[in-house]
Amino acid sequence: MSEFEREFTLRISECDVNSLWRLGAMMTEMQETAGDHSDAIGCGRAALMKEGLAWVVARMEILMTRYPTFGERITVRTWHRPTRHRFFPRFFRITDGEGKIIAQASSLWLLMDLETRQSVDAGRLPTPLPDNSGMPEEIPLPKGILSLETPETMHAYTSVYTDLDGNGHVNNTRYVDWLCNALGTETMTAHPPERLTIHFDSEVRAEQPVDMRLRQDGLRYQMTGIHDGRTAFEISGTLMETPKT
Repeated sequence: MSEFEREFTLRISECDVNSLWRLGAMMTEMQETAGDHSDAIGCGRAALMKEGLAWVVARMEILMTRYPTFGERITVRTWHRPTRHRFFPRFFRITDGEGKIIAQASSLWLLMDLETRQSVDAGRLPTPLPDNSGMPEEIPLPKGILSLETPETMHAYTSVYTDLDGNGHVNNTRYVDWLCNALGTETMTAHPPERLTIHFDSEVRAEQPVDMRLRQDGLRYQMTGIHDGRTAFEISGTLMETPKT
């Protein structure tokens, strides 16, 4: 099974104050589609848990063409590419009911040992991944984080119950929610993110404090999350000049 897709109607619970698809909700759909694909090829959550393993995303790049609105028909398609060292590349294409592209994404995943909390290689997988060397790379794999020199604003936060997932740490989608909250309603309404790169550097677990440092320079932004003196995550990208819906 070289690729997998999910089709659904955009629900109001997945939309923001402007009835547009929230970035965090979009990432959740991508994560669920990737999980279903992994199940179909024998490397899903249930199979990995028996081996004490789990998939975790290390880096992601998202390019938004437009933000769909409540009630639209959405298709999320995903496929993997051959492993690079201990990184497992995965790509996404999101289209509307007319087949037009809404968003594209690339990502790098790791296979984590749940006991040691360290990454392991593909030899630990319960079933070898199919050869997907012929599948496309529609956008480049995630790049580095922008470095901005503008003054930063600080946002203190402590992770809570609803931030956590079944792997025992803050779910990757929540970091994007934190970014959107830090940018604020006015910015998210007038200039939502067009491109987003996120690096997941270290875990944040239950009830742990995070200092978030946001910098903006015109339509460019950068946010770093610091936990216990270590970088937990970094996000950067560009905002749309005007919302595209």
